[in-house]
Amino acid sequence: MFSYDEIKQIPKLLLTMTSLNQPEFEQLLPYFNKSWDEYVLNNYIEREDREREYGGGRDDTTLLKIEDKLLFILYYVKAYPLQDILAYEFGMSQGCANIWIHILSKVLKDALDQDGHLPERNADRLEDVLKEEDENKYAVDGTERRIQRPKDEEEQEQYYSGKKKAHTVKNVLIGGVDTQRVDYLSPTYEGKRHDKKIVDIEGPTFPEGSLLYKDTGFQGYEPEGVITFQPEKKPKGKELTSEQKEKNRLISSIRIVIEHIISGVKRCRIVKDIFRNTREKFDDLVMEIACGLHNFRVHCRHPYSK
Repeated sequence: MFSYDEIKQIPKLLLTMTSLNQPEFEQLLPYFNKSWDEYVLNNYIEREDREREYGGGRDDTTLLKIEDKLLFILYYVKAYPLQDILAYEFGMSQGCANIWIHILSKVLKDALDQDGHLPERNADRLEDVLKEEDENKYAVDGTERRIQRPKDEEEQEQYYSGKKKAHTVKNVLIGGVDTQRVDYLSPTYEGKRHDKKIVDIEGPTFPEGSLLYKDTGFQGYEPEGVITFQPEKKPKGKELTSEQKEKNRLISSIRIVIEHIISGVKRCRIVKDIFRNTREKFDDLVMEIACGLHNFRVHCRHPYSK
């Protein structure tokens, strides 16, 4: 049965299971502990309408230590094992594992929020958030995640991505070129939705004079007060000039940062593998957690200004 006390003795295994090394795990732990205490207080102690005693509905002989709770949810997000396997590895039933997943994922999100690592979700507030950073260069891109084929025929059409040739959900991310953190994460949309349509709907705002690097999927997206850079397309029947080719290379060399950011987010297999969970909005929650964990790792390994 997995336990933090044993896993931490093998540093490479801890990193593989959680995406965090031991100092990073123990830096996150106090925030997770505080979030857990707040969860228990709000859901079991102060609630007068509660129908169950604290611990009701799950086996409270498992995950007794806060370290094991954090290990459990980080391992699930990072490795995304089947719940039957997860349950076996932590010595509980599959039903109990399912309950812990949905409780601890919210606790983990709150822990990441306490220390300021979650991306902004409100597009209207993005400008004020970005003003607090020592950064004026940003890159935008969309990312898709495969999901199981919906049973409803209308949903099958909505979630089918012609680009991926599969059923997907999609988010748009905005990241700092220098900070390499996820500054903004859009709501989760169905895979058929175009990247530019998402930013047109959400309307993320930027400080005056910001530089924004984008690809051709955002053709026509020109936020107010922002200087945008996009590679030029090859004219039909013609070649790009040497100056245009050099400009494209420069833009691509800067814009590739957002691809590295997305790659860092997708170190969590729960947002890389085919998404199996069916609970409403859980796909959005885990993407926010994956972005927060990426920002946390960047903060620990390459500290940025907040």
